Parts: sequence; structure tokens; C-alpha cells
Amino acid sequence: MLRNVAAVLLNGVNPFELGVVCEVFGIDRSDEGLPVYDFAVASAEGPVLRCNSGLTLQVEHGLERLEEADLVAVPAGSGFESRTFPPELLKALRRAVDRGARVLSVCSGVFVLAAAGLLDGRRCTVHWRHAETLSRQYPHLTVEPDVLYVDEDPVITSAGTAAGIDACLHLVRKEEGPEVANKIARRMVVPPHRDGGQAQYIERPLPQHSGDTVAEVLVWMERNLDQEVTVEQLAARAHMSPRTFARRFQQETGTTPYRWILRQRVLLAQQLLEQTDETVDAIAGRTGFGNAAALRHHFVRAVGTTPQAYRRTFRGTQAA
Repeated sequence: MLRNVAAVLLNGVNPFELGVVCEVFGIDRSDEGLPVYDFAVASAEGPVLRCNSGLTLQVEHGLERLEEADLVAVPAGSGFESRTFPPELLKALRRAVDRGARVLSVCSGVFVLAAAGLLDGRRCTVHWRHAETLSRQYPHLTVEPDVLYVDEDPVITSAGTAAGIDACLHLVRKEEGPEVANKIARRMVVPPHRDGGQAQYIERPLPQHSGDTVAEVLVWMERNLDQEVTVEQLAARAHMSPRTFARRFQQETGTTPYRWILRQRVLLAQQLLEQTDETVDAIAGRTGFGNAAALRHHFVRAVGTTPQAYRRTFRGTQAA
């Protein structure tokens, strides 16, 4: 059972990567029926630590806190790829794994795990900028630079920055089930699961744009995803020529009308698969794909898995 979590810090720790671990495991969400973890932050280099952005942290616990943790998380830090680490920290990490605990790194925190020898013979990942350095320094491990995280239980490594969220939610989903992970993700306003690698680009339902020329059309499109529309029809709503509308749409959303509405249809399909018992055919109709085959085709291209598999992931194996 995952109940006791410790984040171990070094000088130069990145506040965001530390915040990822604190947000997933350190917040009391018992008001929503979610598990509460016995969470603490521990220091490997004294009670006062420097962050890489000029902050200082007063840390209550030392390395002794790692001895009782079910999970030890190592956030990234400035210069981790070129520094040495306290021998006592490396020993404490090895002891944790030896007694059955898990260890998880966020971004360049992987260099700490590698220095402890915990990645020898294992696959791992890191921010793509550090992948070559990690491979060169530690030839006995295998770096997979294109993925968001690698689970080589009991060692979990994540890629750059926000990929730490993916790795932490993956572990919650693995231990507590998809419902718990989904609820935590919603509180954090992040996807509960992202398919793809570090280079993926996730478009939001209403992308930020530099003007408001097509804003009303965007709202109408989102509310009428089940309707077939053409650029000419959308341009008429915006009181523009089709060519002008297409150009303005690209400028203000960063994509084409076709790609925008296709992505919104997939996002709506994800929501319906996760939250309802509607059949895939019914969802295909509501999302404007027309039939299950078309929905499956576009869903697989966008998400990397089938609608049925997605539903099983987010609603449990009992879902149809």
C-alpha cells in the first residue's frame, strides 16, 4: 500500500518539480473521499536549502525520514547532471529499494537514482536535453528519451517538468485505481493520462488567441460539435470571406478549423467515455463522427488508444 511518501531535496532543487510531488501526494483531499498520504519533505544537505530560483527552504526532516517511506521522490535540481551527491543520500535510496519501497525521479532527479546504482540494467527517461549526458555518464542503463515516464518497478523516472505529474498520477492510478487518479487530476486541472511522448502537443478546448475575431465562432463550434460545417459556413458566421476567415483562425488559434473541431470532438468523446455508459455508436453521433468506425479512427490517431481501451482505463475493467 502507498501511504507514506517522502520527497528528498538537495540544494538547487527546482520549485516546480518539488511542487508536483507536493501537489499529488501532499494535499489533504479527504473531503472528496480521496486517500491522505503521510507526506513529508526531507533534506539531504542540511535544514536550509537553496532553490534554483533564489528561494530558500527551511526543511524539518533529514534523511532519517526516508527510512519509513513507501515512496521516495527525488525532484529535479539545477546542475544535477554535473554534480556529485552526498554518499549518505545514495545509501538511503538503496536501503529504501532493498526494503521494498519505490523511488521516483522528476526530470533531472534521475541523475541521483543513477548515481545510487538503482538504474543499472533498467530503462529510464529524463528531459530530452539531458538524455545524451545521462547515457554517456551511466552506460549500464537504457535511456528512452521520447516517453513521458518509465515504470521499472520499483524505480519510476519521468521526463521534463510536467511529465512528473504524469508519472505521479500513473503511480496513483496503479495503486489506488483510475477513479482516484482521475479525481486528483481534476483538482489539479490536468489530464489524468496523456498518451504520447515528450514532443506531444495538447490543444485545449478553447486555445488562447491574440484577438477576438473568431471567438464567437469558436463558442458556436464547441456547442455544435455534432453538426457538419464547412469553412464557408463558419466564415459567413464571422462575416468574412472563407480565405480571410481561414487566415484569421490560424493566427488566433494556431491551427485550422478542421483540426480544431476534430480535436474538440475527440475531447468530448473522451469525456463521454469516462463519465457515461453511452455506447460508442451513440458517442460517435453526439460528437459528430457519425459512426463508431470513424470515431475509432480519429480517436486512435489523437489519443493513441481505442475508445474501448480508453473507457476501461478511466472507468475500470468492468466498463464495456
